Amino acid sequence: MRLSGCITALATPFTHTGEVDLEAWERLIVAQLDAGIQGLVVAGSTGEAAALRQNEFDAIMRSAITLVAGRVPILAGTGRLATASTIEQTQHAAALGADAALVVVPPYVRPTQAGMVAHFRAVADDGGLPVVLYNVPGRTGSDLLPASAVELVGHERIVGIKEACAGTERIQAWLAMRTPSFAVLSGDDASACDALCAGADAVVSVAANVAPDALRRLCDLALSGATQQARRWDTRLRPLYEFLSLESNPIPLKALLASLGIGHGLRLPLTNLSPEHCARIASLQDQLLTLAHSARGEERAVKERAVKERAVKERAVETRAVELGSNNARRSIV
Repeated sequence: MRLSGCITALATPFTHTGEVDLEAWERLIVAQLDAGIQGLVVAGSTGEAAALRQNEFDAIMRSAITLVAGRVPILAGTGRLATASTIEQTQHAAALGADAALVVVPPYVRPTQAGMVAHFRAVADDGGLPVVLYNVPGRTGSDLLPASAVELVGHERIVGIKEACAGTERIQAWLAMRTPSFAVLSGDDASACDALCAGADAVVSVAANVAPDALRRLCDLALSGATQQARRWDTRLRPLYEFLSLESNPIPLKALLASLGIGHGLRLPLTNLSPEHCARIASLQDQLLTLAHSARGEERAVKERAVKERAVKERAVETRAVELGSNNARRSIV
């Protein structure tokens, strides 16, 4: 498995009564697929995995697998506090049909570097799925250092790292360990463009829940080497990034999704977005529409240009074939 491009860390929509809203969940996934998103994370931290019951995890996973039907990889958030329970959840996700497991550094327990390495190796050995390591010190209280993880890179079932530390030095350290079978994924929207332009393979994006077309366009440009154009898209997305960081993820995201008709609120201990921030939502809605329109327009133009270039090449081949045929005919007459 090789992960690349824009991967959305999906939010989990709830109803007014606090139950998982499968209808809204499916609309969210369809919108992602329509925008060309290249992977989906189900039940990660953005999806409020810690607040989901096991039967709810199963329901959203089955729904996603059915809707996606193999078009893009589905990464299941299976990380738990203990190694044994992480292995069990990873095996369970494998049985449901997930393509890979996104496994966070065990939160709260604060293992040593050796403990983290042993944890990930055990999950990769026994979990039954390709594993993407996930380092997010701000949430877990522990920091998986690249120097410690060197020995994990060669494991046949460890296929990448999602790094949420925004520093350039950290991404560069992971990029030095990148191989054809070990991808480097940015886990921070605000620094993702820099990471991609530096050589990272993908971003696992929160912002793509509400701006999938724009994030896909940014990724396409950055990965194709069009750095200046990618940075222009990054600049246009800055107001969204800033809004999504006003309070703990996914609080601002869930407020924005609710304004777009997808879901209603969060589960405790997370609470709704503070009133003083809600006034920014209306202007963001307008910006999202503009971003989507611009991204789709650029994508159409790229496809139309490719069609024209292909037609020119085909005509050139046909012309050359006719010329060769004519030359051969003249030689025969002579």
